[in-house]
Order: sequence, then C-alpha cells, then structure tokens
Amino acid sequence: MKILAIDTSNQPLSIALLEDERLLATTTTNYSKNHSATLMPQIASLMARVGLKPVDIDRIAVAQGPGSYTGLRIGVTTAKTLAFTLDKELVGVSSLAVLAKAVHCEGVVIVPLFDARRENVFAGIYQEKDGKLITLQSDQHVALNELCAELKKYQQVIFVGKDTKKFNAKISDMLMKQNVIFASSELNYPQAYVIGLLALRKCPVEIQNFVPNYLRLTQAEVQWKKKNNGSSFDEPLVEKI
Repeated sequence: MKILAIDTSNQPLSIALLEDERLLATTTTNYSKNHSATLMPQIASLMARVGLKPVDIDRIAVAQGPGSYTGLRIGVTTAKTLAFTLDKELVGVSSLAVLAKAVHCEGVVIVPLFDARRENVFAGIYQEKDGKLITLQSDQHVALNELCAELKKYQQVIFVGKDTKKFNAKISDMLMKQNVIFASSELNYPQAYVIGLLALRKCPVEIQNFVPNYLRLTQAEVQWKKKNNGSSFDEPLVEKI
C-alpha cells in the first residue's frame, strides 16, 4: 500500500511517501506557517523525486488535530480534496499521537503536548506496549495544572513536543516527586512518516464527514455563545470541509 502522509497541524510542515512501512521520501520544514502556498508544490516535488503519480497513491493520511485552526483546515481540506478527486482512501491521525509514537520507551507513560495558551495545553496520555501505541487518556484541551494532577498516579512520565520547553519548570515543580523526563529535541517535531505508520493500522473514514479535531470551540462558536447568553446549538457553526 502506498501512502501519502501530511501534517500541517502546527508550524512544521511535514510530508512523507510510504510503501507499507518502508519510507520512500520525506520532507519537513519549520521556518514558515505559509502552508497554503507551499503544501501542494512540496507534495508534487516529493512525488516527482520518487517517480510516483497521484493515481499511484492508495491512501492519504493527515494529521487531524489538535493544533492550529488554520493549519488543520489546510491539511484536512487538501487531504479530502485529493482523496475525493482521486477516489482514494482517507485516514485521520491524532497530531499528538504522532509525537508519542516517535518515543520508543516500552511501558513508560508518554505525554505529548502543544501550548494552547493561558496556561492550557492540548495533551494526550499514551503508552507503548509490545510495539503498539496505546491510548491511556484521549487527547484533550486541559489546564496544565489539571493535567499534572492526573499524571501524579504514574511512576514515570516522558513529555514530548517543542512546547514542553515553555512548561519545563512548572511541570518539574508540580511533579517533583516523580521521575519526569523530557524527550530529546529531535523527537519534539512531528514527522509525516510516523503519520503514515499509524495510518496503516486505521480504517478509512467517510470523506464527506471528515473534519478537523480542534478540541476546543472555534472563534465563531465562542462569539455565538456570547451573543446568545451561553446557549448551546445542535449543529456546528463551522461547516464540514
């Protein structure tokens, strides 16, 4: 199975081509967030380098979130458009799971996180067992102190993601009785190759109904609640892409 894997969920833009578990080609850039202008040219360039055409791809995998609103929309929209027009399978992968999967430490609790501002983070709790990534706590938008309180029950925790540097001191203080480890720098940036590996073991989704997993309200939803005294609504204000 040939897979095109895409991650635009945060500042790094990462693309990979796989044939089953074998990496054919990959590229990652981390100097700009202009993904809308660079994603498709980089996909075309990568495919040309390995002599593949779009019709040769069997499955398209994309980082579904959490992450940047704009980045997620670009990646998901591109993946859906390619999957629909080429009649290919589509798979969504957690942006946090991509970071966790890169940390190979059997049995140890792995916590990937992104900064969500105002002392909040996007985080999940994972563990590697028999070479497979297991979800202990689903991805969530949570206050950092609440996350650390939840983690106190574990004997050893590895934090991964470039934003862990912002919270290094606070995490160490709140979990000082534990054996807290911060992943090495080379593991802190997502790699599309890992998305492809995770996508091999997931079932394809229904293209039309596939949407980013923001994990928090969009600005449109926040404004709706303000104007309507906090009332809820049955349908998402942001239409499915």
